[in-house]
Amino acid sequence: MSSNPQVAGTWPVMSLAEAHVRLTAPGAPFETETRTLRGIPTTVWKNGPHTLRELFLATRTFADRTFVVYEDERVSYDAFQRAAIALAHALVRDGVRKGDRVAVAMRNLPEWPVAFYGALLTGAIVTPLNAWWTGPELEYGLADSGSRVAIVDAERFDRILEHLPACPALERVYVSRAGGTVAEARVAPLENVIGTPVAWATLPDQAPPQVEIDPEDDATIFYTSGTTGKPKGALGTHRNSASVAVAGSFPPIRNLLRRGEPIPAPDPAAPQKAALLAVPFFHVTGCMAVLNGALATGSKLVLMHRWDALRGMELIERERCTSAGGVPTIAWQILEHPQRARFDLSSLENVNYGGAPASPELVRRIQEVFPQAAPGIGWGMTETSATFTSHNAEEYVLRPDSSGPALPIGEMKVVDGHGNALPPGETGELMVRGANVVRGYWNKPEATAQTFVDGWLRTGDIARLDEEGYVYIVDRMKDMLIRGGENIYCIEVESALYEHPAVMDAAVVGLAHKTLGEEPAAVLSLKPGMQATEAELQDFVRERLAAFKVPVHILLFPEMLPRNANGKILKSNLRKLFDATDNKDKTN
Repeated sequence: MSSNPQVAGTWPVMSLAEAHVRLTAPGAPFETETRTLRGIPTTVWKNGPHTLRELFLATRTFADRTFVVYEDERVSYDAFQRAAIALAHALVRDGVRKGDRVAVAMRNLPEWPVAFYGALLTGAIVTPLNAWWTGPELEYGLADSGSRVAIVDAERFDRILEHLPACPALERVYVSRAGGTVAEARVAPLENVIGTPVAWATLPDQAPPQVEIDPEDDATIFYTSGTTGKPKGALGTHRNSASVAVAGSFPPIRNLLRRGEPIPAPDPAAPQKAALLAVPFFHVTGCMAVLNGALATGSKLVLMHRWDALRGMELIERERCTSAGGVPTIAWQILEHPQRARFDLSSLENVNYGGAPASPELVRRIQEVFPQAAPGIGWGMTETSATFTSHNAEEYVLRPDSSGPALPIGEMKVVDGHGNALPPGETGELMVRGANVVRGYWNKPEATAQTFVDGWLRTGDIARLDEEGYVYIVDRMKDMLIRGGENIYCIEVESALYEHPAVMDAAVVGLAHKTLGEEPAAVLSLKPGMQATEAELQDFVRERLAAFKVPVHILLFPEMLPRNANGKILKSNLRKLFDATDNKDKTN
């Protein structure tokens, strides 16, 4: 399927609304219907899969294809299925029953999707835990979820070992790649059950456990990356997850239609797509959008231990990856890498990113460097099971500051402080609802009641919608500064800084001020070989924004700005840089 992002002179030949009607009509590729979910009439995909079990079983069609590549390990879809089913039967023997929680805590390894689907096939609620968490944080996730079984890698096991006594519900821990034995009654090597990846293809070909799973059954608990208080577990259903899995194919086909090109018939003999995965599986993007999206299309996943631009380009060339991305900085690092010309990256068809604001300049550079590839961005959150809006190719080129329209199974509105819907162009809080919005927070009724209102999710994002339904994220409600009574949206200032040709990464934070309350400050990383001074950058912003929005201090950071596992910049860490600078100034 062509993804040529060049904007044709006749673009678009069809409106967004008409394209959605055509693609979701009876008999169309993405036919929808209305079902009442939790008392709310909701638009859903009519055709399956409707559960993750159905999605898993449908991959038998791709049995001989490569599913996962990790370093020199290669796992076929058939081998993956055999391993996941073997693990599911072992979990049933351990006493796992429908509704029990099974935690998965490991970095991106071939064992991760096996653990995820092995648990799902028992009817359990899979609880992916952040592999970056410390021992006490992992203990919180295990105890809060009441997980009965945990499947971990060796590093995560080392972190939780001393915390096991505080997790009384935990009856079994399977450890992958431990390289030794542990004298703990609840602990066993995962390899005792499924062997190593190289041997998965020799496991018995058997049916999964017989468990009735309904689309509205609970399937996952993904913990939010909240910056205040304890993380909340977003409780998602099978329909939530399955809805996102099939959504990835929708925007490119929508663009074909709007471009005036025919929708091609599915071609089982077409070359396999391959995605370079630089985000963690335990994040909804890595799991829901990338992993489950790959299962829906029979794509290959190329895993990275950690992001490194040089290694990433090597893998794109070696595995002929058709898509790559993550946060915008990853795209920038590839584009600006001094050794990029060494590699054949012509296989790329899509360069996708999200999780942070992206400069319109990034879209132009992708077109310039990879004319065969479509740039893409989207908006979503843990509570929307990843993708809620999607924006790529011509749509994105023409609206580079938007995150795109909602999928046909979702609705958006922008409200004022009293919950009243605002007209297009007005700024307020973004609220969404749809088939991929989770049903609440695990064991937190008060937080659920505050966030989920009459079927609508309060996102906490400040946004506006245009007349056609494209959303523009202005800022996080908690990421807005008030300087002397004037609102400053951090994203607005960051976007201005991104326009500077030397800026690769930017974050604006608030610094306390005795009389004004707060003042804006910025931390930047520059593109390789580029230079810019604080005064030059301040003047650059001053030409574009009101004077009160100009950062009073700008620090240059020598590398990519620090992020959490979800790709969000750790602004609390950046504020400490200014504290350190102030203290240094006072001692000099």
